Amino acid sequence: MTLTGTQAVGATLTRIEGREKVTGTARYAFENAQDRDTAYTVPVQAAIARGSVVAVDTDAALTLPGVIAVIWYGNAPRLGPSDDPELALFQSNTVAYRGQIVAAVVAETIETAREAAGQVRIEYAQERHDVVLRVDDPKMYKPSKVAPNYPTDTELGDPDSALREAAVSVDLTYTTPAQHNNPMEPHATVAVWENDGLTLYDSNQGSSAVRDVLARLFGLPPDRVRVIAPHVGGGFGSKLAPHPPVVLAAVAAKVSGRAVKVAMTRQQMFSLVGYRTPIIQRVRLGAGGDGGLTAVIHDAFEQTSTVREFAEQTTTPTRVMYAAPNRRTTHRLTALDVPTPTFMRAPGECPGMFALESAMDELAIACGMDPIELRIRNEPATDPESGLPFSSRNLVACLREGARRFGWADRDPAPGVRRDGRRLVGTGVAASTYPTIRRPSEATARAEIDGRFTVGVAAADIGTGARTVLTQIAADALRAPLEKVRVEVGDSRLPTAPIAGGSMGTASWGTAVVRACEALLEEIDRRNGTRPIEVRVNTADEIAAQPRLSRHAFGAQFAEAEVDMDTGEVRVSRLLGVFGVGRVINPKTARSQFIGGMTMGIGMALMEESVMDVEFGDYLNHDFAQYHIAACADVPAVEAYWIEEEDTRINPMGSKGIGEIGIVGTAAAIANAVHHATGIRVRDLPIRIDRLLH
Repeated sequence: MTLTGTQAVGATLTRIEGREKVTGTARYAFENAQDRDTAYTVPVQAAIARGSVVAVDTDAALTLPGVIAVIWYGNAPRLGPSDDPELALFQSNTVAYRGQIVAAVVAETIETAREAAGQVRIEYAQERHDVVLRVDDPKMYKPSKVAPNYPTDTELGDPDSALREAAVSVDLTYTTPAQHNNPMEPHATVAVWENDGLTLYDSNQGSSAVRDVLARLFGLPPDRVRVIAPHVGGGFGSKLAPHPPVVLAAVAAKVSGRAVKVAMTRQQMFSLVGYRTPIIQRVRLGAGGDGGLTAVIHDAFEQTSTVREFAEQTTTPTRVMYAAPNRRTTHRLTALDVPTPTFMRAPGECPGMFALESAMDELAIACGMDPIELRIRNEPATDPESGLPFSSRNLVACLREGARRFGWADRDPAPGVRRDGRRLVGTGVAASTYPTIRRPSEATARAEIDGRFTVGVAAADIGTGARTVLTQIAADALRAPLEKVRVEVGDSRLPTAPIAGGSMGTASWGTAVVRACEALLEEIDRRNGTRPIEVRVNTADEIAAQPRLSRHAFGAQFAEAEVDMDTGEVRVSRLLGVFGVGRVINPKTARSQFIGGMTMGIGMALMEESVMDVEFGDYLNHDFAQYHIAACADVPAVEAYWIEEEDTRINPMGSKGIGEIGIVGTAAAIANAVHHATGIRVRDLPIRIDRLLH
């Protein structure tokens, strides 16, 4: 069944849980277990970047009234194996990075726990640390794969020879700093042990995944672990998988025999829940006199931790963007004494496309071509590396529609010539892309006695509107009014579902919801309308049998930047995006996601930068006073549009993911606009004032 011409899908529907959120009745992780005898735990973090814990003095902390326990490697319960060694909390005295949890206090109140944590005395054997990413680092190596499971390197033809022989070429290096995800709701967990099982009220992007990881750690069957997360205040990738604070809550609850609450402070989140790795990228492009690309070479250099390997898939978008017969993409990694990086909104595509789309702008200038025309001239007929046909690809349409809406035709290509008083004004463009992914998922659909329907799937609504769009999908699949359909999400006791990440949530969960609803209608027909009836489906076989296609969303972002001639201050005065993302299920929530992504792209271009203190091995600016993100005054009236795109081969809804593509091209579009305004090319993000004042 393909959902076309239906009533609910495509409607501009306000979020179903909107009233709960604005009235404060939506309960988030830390607000649970209010009726229990609750304790609180606060971590003690390592004060060195590399070495070991020699001794732990807990006497002063334990004498404070209200302290229940102090946990450290010498007295903590033993944990089972895990694919992530960072979750082996208190299992060793090794210190792998500054800020690592080396002890924790459990107390009657959070104030007491904080005071006691400051009284725990740790003696260390400190070793020399290394926290600086360098291209020439002798520890740099080739990982076996890049996240989540892409080839590390790819190569076609003879790119080096083609580059040497190119009529026009550029050889450029770009850098992006470490960036921290910083969702509005900090990472928080309430852990309760009872009836030989574990219940976690947790802020996460996938309750099924958290359940499975914690079950292995504590030697429990998965059905003895329940993870509840109906409302999540953002994640941006940092909540895709469990981090040490989740394990801390479970350990503290086990040791104390109490329900235990853990909430990370903003400062603690800069050490304990991941970040985007700093990346050094070298992009080399060769073209003929007509602008046709003959060579594309894109190399990325990144960092990981000594605890666990994480290799961001930085150059993967270059593999699908533009036609060129000779091409190579590579990733190299070095393990430093730092926390483990993780996924952050549009991992790989976001930093990788900043470099590629900046280089395309520089190549266009070198060729004397309009940057939109250069991109259109190099539009591939099929996937440039795999040779597979695209399920749909409307990048050219997005570029042309964006140019029309933005007024690109009136642009003077000369840099540094347009002024508004004491401000230099420029415009820039960049393309964007993100893979269209679908993972196996389960779902149930139940016909109730009163004529209503209940659909269940362990999806995560992290503020994106997942609950709402799944209700729309279910209503159409059931051929029922919206008000008769209820969708349950955010509980690991619901049918197992993949994470809310990789822009794959709606496609994965929605497919399962459609199939469950179809099966329910068939079952109702067989039983002649007898109720209640429930069916359960798993889409694993369907996903395994899907045709081999290159599946991607595409878009184009346009930016206007104003640069103060005296101070170098940059303001983004206009931002516009046009996207080809299949069928848009809910225009209201879709536009919100696009605008949110582009707003985050403003922060990436102009503000976000985690600064490493080399001497101490820690990030200096670990709060919102110093780690700057875009505020209302920084964001203009951002416009988001999409083209009509039918793509029935990717999932029953014909939809593509939209949560991440909005950020992908934004930073490059802004950097290109700043160059057009000033004539100064900034290749190192963020575009700080000192990088513009020569």
